Amino acid sequence: MRQMKKMMTLCALVCLAFSAKAVDANYNVIPLPQKIELNKSAGAFKLDNTVKIVYQGGKDLKRNAQFLADYVREDVGLTLPVAGKASKGKVIVVKADLKDSNHEAYKITVTGNSVTINGASAAGAFYGVQTLRKALPQEPASEVNLPSGQIYDYPRFGYRGGMLDCGRHFFTVDEVKNYIDILALHNINQFHWHLSEDQGWRIEIKKYPNLTKVGAWRKRCDIVSGDTVADSKPYGGFYTQAQAKEIVKYAADRYVNVIPEIDMPGHMTAALASYPNLGCTGGPYEVRSTWGVMADVLCAGNDQTIAFIKEVLNELMDIFPSKYIHVGGDECPKANWEKCPKCQARIKSLGIVSDGKHSAETLLQNYITETAYKTISKRGRRMIGWDEVLDGNISNNIIIMSWRGTKGGIAGARKGNDVLMTPTSYCYFDFYQSEDHSTEPRAIGGYLPVKTVYSFEPMPQELTAEQQKHILGPQENLWTEFIATMPHVEYMVLPRIDAMCEVQWTNPERKNYDDFKARVPHMMKIYDKKGWKYAKHILTEK
Repeated sequence: MRQMKKMMTLCALVCLAFSAKAVDANYNVIPLPQKIELNKSAGAFKLDNTVKIVYQGGKDLKRNAQFLADYVREDVGLTLPVAGKASKGKVIVVKADLKDSNHEAYKITVTGNSVTINGASAAGAFYGVQTLRKALPQEPASEVNLPSGQIYDYPRFGYRGGMLDCGRHFFTVDEVKNYIDILALHNINQFHWHLSEDQGWRIEIKKYPNLTKVGAWRKRCDIVSGDTVADSKPYGGFYTQAQAKEIVKYAADRYVNVIPEIDMPGHMTAALASYPNLGCTGGPYEVRSTWGVMADVLCAGNDQTIAFIKEVLNELMDIFPSKYIHVGGDECPKANWEKCPKCQARIKSLGIVSDGKHSAETLLQNYITETAYKTISKRGRRMIGWDEVLDGNISNNIIIMSWRGTKGGIAGARKGNDVLMTPTSYCYFDFYQSEDHSTEPRAIGGYLPVKTVYSFEPMPQELTAEQQKHILGPQENLWTEFIATMPHVEYMVLPRIDAMCEVQWTNPERKNYDDFKARVPHMMKIYDKKGWKYAKHILTEK
């Protein structure tokens, strides 16, 4: 018995020694910081349970400090207290008085006694926190060695976007927050939230209650097209204004701005089913259960349509404080306008004639675009539209989102419009990640591996230096025709978003794909800890 007790004690000591091991941090994270300088002659900072986190500033920095404490506890199992006053002993200081022209810049200084995360703003400090978080080993440790030195970092682009389509498939408030967590981990600061479609209207508009009473629901849910399998059960959902504001607050706490999109004048069948008077034919209309581009669009000649656009956008801006409001403008068939007396009367009253490149009906869409633009501008906001809005004489203050390649973005920048680059060939994460589709969950088509995403250069060399100033940044898009669950969302985004965030953040001369590949497995450890599903093709890539 005594011998057994000795053996048990020995085992306990061995286990304790194993669990109390010291491990090293690694600052080569994703996205790769712009500058890392290590001081190998100085001793490392020993991160252990004697360390305190001190914030110097208001509630934003306090929240950042608490985020860091939460990450340290989740990642290595150390519980660190957070305080707003200076403390004796080893400390991690979070503050935001760095003087830098880039307000999202930060500097991390590590010595043997302290770590200082200093941002040019609270947002910059948050990105410094994210870098330190990702530098930590994802395993229990009694001590983590943080190499002495300095990291100076800032984003290449001020706009770094990620989009989720909740029109085709609806995701809960918690699932949307989960998507925002993915964006925040990758230093993405803009969440483009697609909230209306032919298949469902997703945001409460109190002036038009039928939009959610009728337009948020379809009779059945067709997951695929072509070989469609319908389950014949009603499908849908929507976000109340209170829920939307809750999501806006959740995102803002993580320095992510929420950009709502109400797509118009096309992709509006759900709205027409709710208010048939807004269409050219008067219906009947039905919220669509299948995918594709629908012929039924808003009637551009109807004064009630114009009132609808203004009232919906104004209510939307009451919910979302974002300086950017997206109004779509893509894929709008004009066949109904060609036959509609009201639309033809509008064309005549506005004096619209074909310019040789575009029909009068195509140019009529410019009237809708300008209506939306004036409504948004009156509130001090900026309008974003897909590159189709370039078909016409639009204001130079409208931001162009270039999705049909980069030509629209180049044309917009040359015209003097600001541009967001999101071409399908690099940025559409609803494409397959393998050429062998039989091994993959259903996707819309195409083939977009991580390597291709990483190769994207958002700054067209065809533009002059002055024109290049109009390129605000790139964005990944996830359309959900074939994506019905959050694990599927995660799988389509991860780890392609690792590549995209490095395109968005890191200067081109710092990028190296082989080096990037070597850093991805550590991110996967974070995904495992979060319980996120992800694709692993990059691990076996030749």
